[in-house]
Parts: sequence; structure tokens; C-alpha cells
Amino acid sequence: MPDLSLEIALQANGYLRIAGIDEAGRGPLAGPVAAAAVILPKNFNCPGLDDSKKISPKLRDRLYERLTNDPEIYWAVATAEREEIDRINILRATHLAMRRAAEALVPIPAYCLIDGLPVNPFPLPHDAIVKGDSKSLSIAAASIIAKVTRDRIMREIDREFPQFGFAKHQGYGTKAHLEALRIHGPCRHHRLTFQPVAQLTLQFDEF
Repeated sequence: MPDLSLEIALQANGYLRIAGIDEAGRGPLAGPVAAAAVILPKNFNCPGLDDSKKISPKLRDRLYERLTNDPEIYWAVATAEREEIDRINILRATHLAMRRAAEALVPIPAYCLIDGLPVNPFPLPHDAIVKGDSKSLSIAAASIIAKVTRDRIMREIDREFPQFGFAKHQGYGTKAHLEALRIHGPCRHHRLTFQPVAQLTLQFDEF
């Protein structure tokens, strides 16, 4: 389970505000990529808080409400939109969303712990932590906020384009989603540079 060991070590070196940063939505064929940045208070405790991929949607929603309504927790969430993903690629778009989330935090963090591989360029001192959402409570909190935020965005998109079933698969390439793509062609939320969307010969229609 994640804990505050990494944060405590940084605080011992004089960094008082440590933000965890994580993303959601790198792999789907549609929708934005979302990133969250979270500063937790000292001695923070939240039973059940873990990597968002390891817990149920119901628990994620409960944790999201707990995290975003605690006045001692500072958090921000940001996205990179489908157009940006297609223009600059998903890795750069993910890093862009992470930078936006970090820069939106008030107060600005002194140091950041980022899930995954190094982010360059990045405006603040930081460490990249592989599988950080299973090690750092701050990153785990960010993973919850990013995931729930993006899932809610995909439910809004589902209301606009119900034929694709975005509320069920959040844009991932499930069998049902691929079949809907074959029948209807991509909508304006699909990532046109992603396979198999890019392989479709059906005309892209800006609804």
C-alpha cells in the first residue's frame, strides 16, 4: 500500500509542500487525457486510498469526494484535449496536462512526485517514480482525482454520442467500441492518430 515515506524524506530536506501527480487516459481511442496534482497534509490517513486501477469505481467515487472536500488538501486537475493529443502525440499531451495541473495548484508545490518516467521539460523540481501510485499516497490521491474526473468527462461525451458507449468503456478499445467505430466511423472526440481509428477509411464527420 502507498504511504508518505517519499514525502516525509523530501520534507526532511526542506521541501514543505510535496505534490503527487498522476494521469488518466493515455491509452483510450477517444477523449482527453487528464492529470491531477495533490498536496496532502502531514500525517494524512485515508483507509482504502490506493492506485485507482486497483479499486472499484464506487470506492474511487467515495475517495474522490473525501479528497476534494477536505479543506486541508490542495488539489488541481487539468486536461489535454483530443486535438492536442493528435497534434503533439499522447506522451507530450500527457506531460502538458501534468504541467498544467502542477501550475494550477495554489500554493505552488516546492517539489513534485510524478508517476512514471521523467517529464521534460517540467517547471518545478521533481522525481519520477515508476509505479508511484502504489508507493506514494500523494500520487495515489492524484490517480483517484484524475481517473474520476476523466470518467465523468467521458460520461458527458456519452450523452452527446451514445452510439459509442463511452460511459461503459471510457474510450478504450473494447470489442463493442471497435464495432461501433466500424459502423458509425469516428466522432470528433476520437483520437485520429491512434490505431485503429487512423486505419478507418470511413469519412471523419465533424458533428
